[in-house]
Amino acid sequence: MKINRRSAMVSAAVLAAAALATRLGAADTAANLKDHIHHSVCKWCYPKISLDDLCVAGKSMGLQSIELLGPTDWPILQKHGLTCAITTHPVRNGLGGISKAFNRIEHHDTLIAAYEVWIPLAAKSGIKNVICFSGNRDGMDAETGIKNCANGIKRLMALCEKLQINLVMELLNSRVDHRDYMCDTSKWGIALCKAVGSTRFKLLYDIYHMQIMEGDVIATIRRDHSFFAHYHTGGVPGRNEIDETQELNYPAIMKAIVATGYTGYVSQEFIPKRPDSIGSLRQAVGLCDV
Repeated sequence: MKINRRSAMVSAAVLAAAALATRLGAADTAANLKDHIHHSVCKWCYPKISLDDLCVAGKSMGLQSIELLGPTDWPILQKHGLTCAITTHPVRNGLGGISKAFNRIEHHDTLIAAYEVWIPLAAKSGIKNVICFSGNRDGMDAETGIKNCANGIKRLMALCEKLQINLVMELLNSRVDHRDYMCDTSKWGIALCKAVGSTRFKLLYDIYHMQIMEGDVIATIRRDHSFFAHYHTGGVPGRNEIDETQELNYPAIMKAIVATGYTGYVSQEFIPKRPDSIGSLRQAVGLCDV
């Protein structure tokens, strides 16, 4: 198809105007946030988008953090004026991940050595939260798991307290995504917090996971928020967009979080189902900005 010079100029002008409108709209989104919620996103949910590109898109919609990243990625965030609200976990000799972690005494020396390097790196970069996991049950009873985890985690508390870092264990569901994971209810996690006995050990309350395991999300947040250092989102069922296609009322949940006086981050950790994954993220930030 032949395009004359005038048509080309008109088309270019239309495209330029559309691009400008998009940029202005993004700026408006960022500028009009209510600032009651500090917004973050988990990078692993966007594998096809580079970290640099996600930083640019995220910042345009008001994100302040991209998380579950390690030390090699933190300088990229800093370059874009963003932080990492909670780090990923160190891995050493196959230990430290979801299935093999603090509930086994034989793992402790390896894990302590890894975290004694990781925690100061986070502190040096101005990061406040470092993630950790319980490990799978593999036949272990709940009480033994609490005792074992507490014994290992206590060995890190002096360092965390000195550097003002929170070591944060994630609550995950053991019905759908992480079969046999031990820290799968807020009750178990809170019992562990009490056993550790330091305000520098808290929980990551993952709304998606806890809706699957126990429900009663808003009442739990109101009652037990002092044990929660961080929050994750996700649509139930499916872990996709957090809009009207799923069962949770995220604006109401966010209002409950704000009402507790929480000043940390809420991170989007859903897996976008739509082709426009950045559009889904922008929508989620809007829904959670209460």
